[in-house]
Amino acid sequence: MQDTQKPSAPSTADLQREVAELLIECLNLEVTVDQIAPDAPLYGDGLGLDSIDVLEVALVVSKRYGLQLRDDSEDNKHTFSSLRNLCDYIAAKRTR
Repeated sequence: MQDTQKPSAPSTADLQREVAELLIECLNLEVTVDQIAPDAPLYGDGLGLDSIDVLEVALVVSKRYGLQLRDDSEDNKHTFSSLRNLCDYIAAKRTR
């Protein structure tokens, strides 16, 4: 009998760490993974991202996880409001 189970998805903490590393790498941020709090805002006072940064993150996340992120989606403000929300979105929608 063949094992037809899908590989297990990373835990929430593992996904948050992975996405934080992706943010740091794609935006050349001078912070460590541990300095990105899961619920801190990604925009403005939190991580300090601007709209161009978010666009870059959206492109990298789309490629990495096989997601369709649309710039006209009303959910984007919520999705990109924090690392936790971005990871929740990825976990719910990922194809890879």
